[in-house]
Amino acid sequence: MTIRELLKRNRSYRRFHENDPLDAAMLRGLVDLTRLCPSAANRQPLKYLISWTPERNARIFAHLRWAAALTDWPGPAGGERPAGYIVILGDTRIATDFYCDHGIAAQSILLGAVEQGLGGCIVASIDRDALRRDLGIPEHLEILLVLALGRPKEQVALEMDTRPDQKPYWRDQDSVHHVPKRPLDEILVEPATE
Repeated sequence: MTIRELLKRNRSYRRFHENDPLDAAMLRGLVDLTRLCPSAANRQPLKYLISWTPERNARIFAHLRWAAALTDWPGPAGGERPAGYIVILGDTRIATDFYCDHGIAAQSILLGAVEQGLGGCIVASIDRDALRRDLGIPEHLEILLVLALGRPKEQVALEMDTRPDQKPYWRDQDSVHHVPKRPLDEILVEPATE
């Protein structure tokens, strides 16, 4: 796949084949990709907690919030929940500002997942205090993002050259998830003066 094909397939999937399991080796391989990523001042302050067991997955799921723009949808139902997670943590003993490192790492992991026929969702709406307590995450590790992963159980359609201002995304009567993408000419900026 080309990078363009990977990016087009890398959507925010929120429904998965929950019983199609992931394993530690697969998740470790995705985390290993992040060691190749750039890092601000090459500090490499990110750490990762991986989860693939139904018990730990359920504990993580309980502390996440899904798709705020879908106000009538409480999140994935049983059988459609992620088969695994990667919790991205920032080690405050190494750095106090993680800049965009966790965004770069998250995108790299998701592109690696897509390459393997998986999908995922970057979740930032997290009850961080409860997740920390529930999993026993040490205080020096800041919870930055949670990546929900699995084999997608939903279809996502890109709506090219549309505007997300009024409706950032929606589901149609067939449960296809539609995601508007602004036109290229709208996101390119010309300087006012040269």
